[in-house]
Amino acid sequence: MQAEVLVHRPVLAEESPRLLVTDPNDVYVDGTFGRGGHSRLILEKLSPQGRLIAFDRDEEAVKAAAQIQDPRFQIIHAPFASMKEELAKIGIDKVTGIFLDIGVSSPQIDDPERGFSFRFDGPLDMRMDTSAGETAAEWIARADAAEMAKVFKDLGEERFAMKAAKAIEKVRTKEPILRTKQLADLIAATLPRNKKDSAQHPATRIFQAIRIHVNQELEQLKRALESAGSLLLPGGVLAVISFHSLEDRIVKRAFQDAARGCTCPPEFPVCVCGKKPRVRLVTRKPIVSGPAELEENS
Repeated sequence: MQAEVLVHRPVLAEESPRLLVTDPNDVYVDGTFGRGGHSRLILEKLSPQGRLIAFDRDEEAVKAAAQIQDPRFQIIHAPFASMKEELAKIGIDKVTGIFLDIGVSSPQIDDPERGFSFRFDGPLDMRMDTSAGETAAEWIARADAAEMAKVFKDLGEERFAMKAAKAIEKVRTKEPILRTKQLADLIAATLPRNKKDSAQHPATRIFQAIRIHVNQELEQLKRALESAGSLLLPGGVLAVISFHSLEDRIVKRAFQDAARGCTCPPEFPVCVCGKKPRVRLVTRKPIVSGPAELEENS
């Protein structure tokens, strides 16, 4: 029997490196290596003098990076939120481009042992870095209904957050909730299906919320965006791919705030705030996948 090869197809594969790489001789950062799809595409754009530093907190991703035998490439086992500190350790304080592909990757979702998806039965883990931190099962075991409901509502935008939290609290008094299927079945038996999207599993938003909470994804993203602002050289580019509304709002607001100038009321005859734009938006609207890519890579 041969083990299944888990493949991740990079999103916006043509647009991302084209917009990111403005000088092929400079230093670039891929803050979310995953399985290296975007890193390989960025390397294709670089000259022999160029350099790419990749980050990932997933040990499996770091192992996969060993397949890239390129002197211009280096992988660092750390979250992208720590990129400024980690780059300083290797003598880099400025870069020309930073790329972030936010969220969970296909190999993480497709591996039952990681516990990210309810499509397969596996241990309720959900950690992107399995060497540190609290698992989803451990959090569910200790959090009270109020804490769980807040996470489900804030990070999953789940309408029935408290109902789900109380159901989990009730069941765990009888048996620990340790498996993905166990949690998904419990949620499916507790919450109604989405009337606007009946095909969506009732546990979809709950699983998203737990994953984001366990990995502190939104906090990590905010820190990374702050670091990127101080790392980029004049003319440097920050490119971010986001997938759901929570991370999308954070990215858009950070970009808009950095690009905004004076914030004084219109009636002020002169500016007294002194605020000047720090960046120029490369695209006024987000770039989205076209019909062909959506068909090939759903």
